[in-house]
Amino acid sequence: MIEPQNAAAARAPWGVAALLLAVGDALAARLGSVVVRGELAGLARASSGHSYFALKDESGAPALLRCAMFRRAASLLDFEPRDGQRVELRGRLELYAARGELQMVVESMQRVGAGSLYEEFLRLKARLEAQGLFDAARKRALPPYPRAIGVVTSPAAAALHDVLSTLERRAPHVRVVVYPSPVQGAEAPAALVAALQTAVLRRDVDGVDLLLLVRGGGSLEDLWAFNDERMVRAVAACALPVVCGVGHETDVTLADLAADLRAPTPTAAAELAAPARNELLNALAALGQRHGRALQRALRDQAQHLDRLALRLAPTARALGAQHQAVQGLAHRLAQAAVALRRARVQALELAALRLAGATAQGLAARAARLDAVQARLDAQDPHRVLQRGYAWVESEGRPVTRAAALAAGQEVSAVWADGRARARVLEVTSVAAPADASAGAPARAPAATTPPPPRR
Repeated sequence: MIEPQNAAAARAPWGVAALLLAVGDALAARLGSVVVRGELAGLARASSGHSYFALKDESGAPALLRCAMFRRAASLLDFEPRDGQRVELRGRLELYAARGELQMVVESMQRVGAGSLYEEFLRLKARLEAQGLFDAARKRALPPYPRAIGVVTSPAAAALHDVLSTLERRAPHVRVVVYPSPVQGAEAPAALVAALQTAVLRRDVDGVDLLLLVRGGGSLEDLWAFNDERMVRAVAACALPVVCGVGHETDVTLADLAADLRAPTPTAAAELAAPARNELLNALAALGQRHGRALQRALRDQAQHLDRLALRLAPTARALGAQHQAVQGLAHRLAQAAVALRRARVQALELAALRLAGATAQGLAARAARLDAVQARLDAQDPHRVLQRGYAWVESEGRPVTRAAALAAGQEVSAVWADGRARARVLEVTSVAAPADASAGAPARAPAATTPPPPRR
């Protein structure tokens, strides 16, 4: 029996690639675009910007769906996906032929409802509160008169306009420094932390005394950056006092609880940060008036006290007048005595000066006479005087010859007279006994002029 042709084709074996392709086509034709809800697990981000993760069933059933979210779709997220988050995915199912696995290509992702976020909010709040980040004891008082105020927010936010308008109206003398940062989206927490750190690093340069962390109202998802744990810890650890004004009065974020002061709105944060200039001027004027009145009262009291003291001192003043007259009389007598004493001292000094001058003249004359006698004796001993009397001075090699024994035949000597000198050669030396009264150093008579012998050959 011959089987029908279509039945034979149905039992023909499939190729693996063909089967997977057929299953993928069937999935696309049967399901198309799907929306699925579950819990993120095994989130990984590739360097290309693609994200790969799994979606677990939120009921706890053992079911796992592999997912891929390409860079374009991932860049559109307004939050930072993390493992354990409940999300809702929209995309299409396909069969990944390389591994024969079912996967979902995710085109969009959003967190599931406020309920899940609120549960996460409560869990994080309880954990940070247990660590003491919200304790009232660690909160600091704001400076009463800030020189400059830093504002951490988005430059495009309406909250910045509200803050600047309020400060311009209330405290135009206070300088404002803006540290820009996005306030919504996946990159907002890290940017807000960086802005706070920049404000602290530049506080000496900018002169900022406190910071305003502000943002307008929105849903819990919109304000989630201010519930990020990194952001809350940065607010608690900030070296500058922080006033947090995020959302409306009913909106409460973890950053509000960690800040030194929570403001219900950005406008209220600006009002709490700086006192109104007009109020300060009025208070200063009132204080000046009170001080002026107090000073006038004090002056009147002191004037009355002085009057009473003057009345009590009147008898004493009269006694002092009599004593003053007595003192003036004594002073006059003392002045006269001083003049007389000075005159006597001057006369004594003049007499002593005359006596000293006479004694000095006599002493100088006696010393001059002694000097003249000594000068005469010195002149008598002067060898040049002896030479002028016809004597000669004999020397050899620059030294005087005082004894004949110091000479030798043939020795050259110099003879010095008062009017010149001559060189001679000794022909003969004869020693004789010197007279007893001859002076050892007296100059000798010059020998007769002789012709020196010819030099030896």
